[in-house]
Amino acid sequence: MHIDTFTGGPFETNCFWIPTAQGGILVDAPEGALDWLNGRGLRVSTLLLTHAHLDHATDAAKIKAAHGCRVGFHRDGAEMLADPAIFRSWGFPWELEPVSADFLIEETASLPLEGIDFQVFHVPGHCPGSLCFFAKEARVLFVGDVLFAGGIGRWDLPGGGRGMLVSGIVDKLLPLGDDVRVLSGHGPATTLGAERARNPFLAGAV
Repeated sequence: MHIDTFTGGPFETNCFWIPTAQGGILVDAPEGALDWLNGRGLRVSTLLLTHAHLDHATDAAKIKAAHGCRVGFHRDGAEMLADPAIFRSWGFPWELEPVSADFLIEETASLPLEGIDFQVFHVPGHCPGSLCFFAKEARVLFVGDVLFAGGIGRWDLPGGGRGMLVSGIVDKLLPLGDDVRVLSGHGPATTLGAERARNPFLAGAV
């Protein structure tokens, strides 16, 4: 599977573009993503949001308008993505341009999108509605802010919880196999095997 990566915004948020016959699937939409796509001549036909936090959705509405793509995310993120002032209410000095879902995504063993069969996992704890997308044939897992190389997502924002997050990682993601490549919302790629062996937040839970 060919994957292009862009990192943008003040939190250095990763997004990932996968070419398809219809155009391309983009996972997350940080600040600067639209300019990056347009500068490289990349088209988006489907935008998947792993979760509703602002740094992953800053350019979502702009990309939807400019590319005419459809947008999918979990229903638990809909209210957050519709309220431009919600992040100010949490103490952050930013507003999000609202974006609506063209389709809602639930946990499922099979979500066929543009020739790619994804298994989808709902792993809350960092953010309500956090989704992880597993491209089964390529054995690549897009995790948003659920899991990082050597870390896990913060759990102190509204709707978070460390227990939910760790149990979701251990019960749903690690069984996929140590060879699975993990592409996170921040930082470098890793594998499930490396995190099983060395991630200090999972120690004692695996």
